[in-house]
Parts: sequence; structure tokens; C-alpha cells
Amino acid sequence: MNRSITRRHFHCLGLAAAAPAWLPRAAQAQGGPVEGKHFVRLSQPVAPAAAGKVEVVEFFWYGCPHCFSLEPFVEQWLAKLPADVAFRRVPAAFTPQYEFHQKVFYAFEALGLLGSLHRKFFNAIHVDRKRLVTEADVAAFVSANGADGAKVADAMKSFSVIGKARQAKQLSDAYGVDSVPMLGVQGRFRTSAAMAGGVDKAFLVVDHLVELARKG
Repeated sequence: MNRSITRRHFHCLGLAAAAPAWLPRAAQAQGGPVEGKHFVRLSQPVAPAAAGKVEVVEFFWYGCPHCFSLEPFVEQWLAKLPADVAFRRVPAAFTPQYEFHQKVFYAFEALGLLGSLHRKFFNAIHVDRKRLVTEADVAAFVSANGADGAKVADAMKSFSVIGKARQAKQLSDAYGVDSVPMLGVQGRFRTSAAMAGGVDKAFLVVDHLVELARKG
């Protein structure tokens, strides 16, 4: 997989285009992340799916190197997830290749394979440099990792997966997602690694937005 920011990958936001790095010490002096710089408030709120909790949504693409770089920080953050916060991943769909990987994600989810295959699929693309761009590629990958590749290929064409993909597109549009990785909070805010100043700072901004959402 070519990792350069090409026409094919323009929706995968490069950190070279990031805003100036936000550092905790500077943020303390400013009173925290700054609206309009480190995060955006949605003009039209989106109804969160997690009732009674603050919802955090990660918009991503398996082929995006910056999403791959963010993944360890997602896992670190999830390890300390507060009881009143719900998290979900939503694959973006800007191009046919994004849409294909979107169906892979929801097929994994439908078959209970996300826990075992989500990170491995990322690694196969960005570490092993495999081109997982056809159903045959995906089926072979799944089979090599101890699951039923044919079932995953079938699930990718199922009514439920197509429906989930359609809902994901609607949510991405509602949040105004135009690049990945991007993070939405409680249907009211969005931020990104670029806005935060790096993948290592993205969840510092998310934590701030979670606090804002708690305060209503």
C-alpha cells in the first residue's frame, strides 16, 4: 500500500498539514483546547446512539497510515474508558476503496471477528504491506487467521452490512467528516489528530470534549 498522500489518499489527513502542536503546558495557560483550533462545534447536533452515556466516535479507514498510527492511542485510551463513556468505530466511505474496507469492517462485526481481526487487518496492510483490495484478498487473509474467509466474503454482500454502511455514511456526513482519522464527541464536537497537533495529542482533546459534554 502506497503511504504517500496521493490523489487516492487525499482524504487521509497527513500530519504535515497539522495545526501547531498543542502541548498540555500551553493548554493549561490557555485554559484547555481552543474551539475553532483544536476542535469544532457542530452547527447541527447529531443524536448520539449511546443513551445515557457520552459517545465518542472514531472515523477511520483501514488503508490510512495516520489511522494506523492512531490505533495504539485508541487502545490505550480504551483501556481506561470511564463507565459513562461509550466508544465506537465508524469506517469512512469517500471512495470505492474506502467503501470496500467499510464492508470488511461491518462483516467482521457481524461475525464477531472484530476483536480478533481488526488490528491484524491494519497490520497486514501497513506492516506486511498486503494489498487487501478484493474479496479474494480478504477471504485469504481471514482464512490465514483461523476464521472462515468465505463467510466474511458473503457477509460483505449481506443486507445488514450494506445497511450499516449506509448508516455510517449518514453519520459521517452529519459530523462533517472530510478526512480521517477524525473523532466525534456526543454529536456536538469533532476533532482530529491534525487539529490536536498529532496522534499522541488527539485523545487529550477528546477528554476535554467529554468533559464539556458531561456539563451539557
